[in-house]
This record gives sequence, structure tokens and C-alpha cells, in this order.
Amino acid sequence: MKNQTTVTEFILLGLSGDPQLQIFLFSVFLIIYLITLGGNIVIMLMIRADSHLHTPMYFFLFHLSFVDICYSSVMVPNALRNFLAERKTISVNGSIAQMFFILLSGGAEIFILSAVAYDCYAAICDPLRYMERMSKGICAQLVSGAWTRSFFRALLNTVFTFKLHFCGPNHISHFSCELSPLLQLSCTDTLTNQVVLLTSVLIFGSRSFLLTLISYIHIISTILRILSAEGRHKAFSTCISNLIVVGLFYLTGFLQYTRSNSVSSLAVGEIFSIQYSVLTPVINPIIYSLENKEVKTGLEQMLGKLKFLE
Repeated sequence: MKNQTTVTEFILLGLSGDPQLQIFLFSVFLIIYLITLGGNIVIMLMIRADSHLHTPMYFFLFHLSFVDICYSSVMVPNALRNFLAERKTISVNGSIAQMFFILLSGGAEIFILSAVAYDCYAAICDPLRYMERMSKGICAQLVSGAWTRSFFRALLNTVFTFKLHFCGPNHISHFSCELSPLLQLSCTDTLTNQVVLLTSVLIFGSRSFLLTLISYIHIISTILRILSAEGRHKAFSTCISNLIVVGLFYLTGFLQYTRSNSVSSLAVGEIFSIQYSVLTPVINPIIYSLENKEVKTGLEQMLGKLKFLE
């Protein structure tokens, strides 16, 4: 180990080495990122400004928008810089810091999506006790618990990553520094890191997944018992979009952190990363909010006030 060279920086190979394709990818990622920022910021401002949206569901959507902004901002700006830079480097400490914030934001996203699912369950399956189940105190505990659990999960994996030694090669076949690519470059044994990662996924992720799964089983069961076709359609339209987003997010995230480290799976890993870190944050405000009549009304009122001020 003493005779080995210590790597001080990594080179991110990104999605492609073709300069023209990189310019195209820069444009696509930039547009998606701007839409992500704009859409989620508008949702947050609208929920804050409209007293009719001060309900548990919109409380969670407000924090989901905030998480989406954080999650996208951890990965996309650095990717945009690398699309145009000749030397696409990042320091070892910088890569580990990015990995920490990816795990933190991704974990918070998972737990808040579970809170949204539980809110949907309480509203459909137990409407008479909805305000008791989703009081302000419980909502605050769910959100704070999401960030707390995500922080400890990210910190646990990061602490063990600092114990790794990198001596080359220093090329990461990815556009960001996630945990899996870093483990592939370590010169030391990564068994402990893999065990910690798998354990944290099973302990933290399984609880959130089970809460979401049980919530939707009860939701679907309740909806199927609704006699009115219009009532069933309204209930399904309220929650089916949530189910789709959650399913894609869980599936791609789980496969990303449990797949094999073979070369053939590197491209697949990049696709998974794009799905849960780039596309999900831009889709969430559209699916959860802009499809909602109350949000559309609030948006129209906010735009009307802006025009009036002009």
C-alpha cells in the first residue's frame, strides 16, 4: 500500500466523448434543470401564498418540491460543467461529498414519497379520522424523520467510504460520483462497504417501501369497493400518478445500488441515474401538482395577481 500512488482526483467520463453530442446533452440537461427549478419553485411559492393549500397533502408536496430541487442540484450543475469542460475532473473529497448529498437527497425523496402515500391512504381509506391521523405535529414528524433517517444513512455509507484507498485508475464511467462507481475504483477491499450499503438499503429502504406498498394495497382495495364509476375514477386519478412515480423511483434506485459491477451494466446504471435524479424531479411537479384542479386554480390566481401588479 505504501508503494501505491494515491489518487487525488477522478475524471468523469460522462455519457459520451463526442463533442457534438456533449453540446446536445448540455442543452437537454440544461432545459430539464431549468424546468425542474422553475416548476418546483412555483409550486412552493404557490402553496405558501394560497391559504386553501395549507393542508397535509400540500405540506408534503411543498417539501417534495424542495427535495427535488436539492436532488437535481446535487448532480445536474456539475454534469453541465463537465459537458463543456475539456478536463472533467473532481477531487476525491469532492466526489465523496457529492456522494453524501446524493444519498441524503435520494433518501429524503423516498421517505417523503412514502409520506405522500400514507396521506393518500388516510384520505381515501379513513376520511373520518383524516385530520387526526394527519395533524400538523404528525406531518412535521414525518418530514423531519425523513431527513433524519436519510442523514444517518448517508453518513453511515460516507464514513466507510473515507476508509477506502484509491490508487488508480481514476476514470469514472459516469456523469456523477455515486457510491457504486466509487467502490469499483477502490484498491482496498470493499466488502464492508457493500455490506453497509446493502444493510442500509434493506433497513431504511424496506421500511419505507413496506409503508408505501401497504398504503397502496389498502387504497386500491378501498377504491374497488366504491360503487360509483365517477368516484372510482376520481380516486384513481388522485393516486395512480403517485404510484407510477414511486414505482419507477424504487425500481431504478434499487437496481442501481444492488446490480453487479460488470462493465456491461455501466450504461444501464447511467440510465437509472438519469431516471431517478434528473427526470423524477422534473416530473413530480407536473404529476402531483399541475394535474390537480386546486393547484391549477391557485396558479391562475397567482398569475392574475402578477398581471394586476404590472
